[in-house]
Amino acid sequence: MGKFLQEFKEFAVKGNVVDMAVGVVIGGAFGKIVTSLVSDIIMPLIGAATGGLTFTEWKWVIREAVMDGETVVKPELCLTWGNFLQVIFDFIIIALCIFMVIKGINKLKREPEPEPEAPAAPAGPTQEELLTEIRDLLKNK
Repeated sequence: MGKFLQEFKEFAVKGNVVDMAVGVVIGGAFGKIVTSLVSDIIMPLIGAATGGLTFTEWKWVIREAVMDGETVVKPELCLTWGNFLQVIFDFIIIALCIFMVIKGINKLKREPEPEPEAPAAPAGPTQEELLTEIRDLLKNK
């Protein structure tokens, strides 16, 4: 049992686990901000552009509610596809925001890659060495 606890402690204290936990908490808070942006700012603007309609009210009624006076005998059965559409819209905006944040972070992290040095030209004989060689060849003839 002691070895199990030791292994768990090593796992839980690793930097990756702590970083991931912080990311999940910040992601949850960020999700709330973006959801508020969509539902409180963007969707009312879209509703105003579409004549006051909101996506969340769009639904397909499969079965009407059965009423007995003021009492609901059977509740309405419907597919609230407008709410689903708004959740998709939330997701797209959240994904776009996360993409932009990660892209910015990667841009800050990225160090300019050093340009590869041109390979040194093979060292050949100098002009003086060539002239000396020619002179020696002419002497030997």
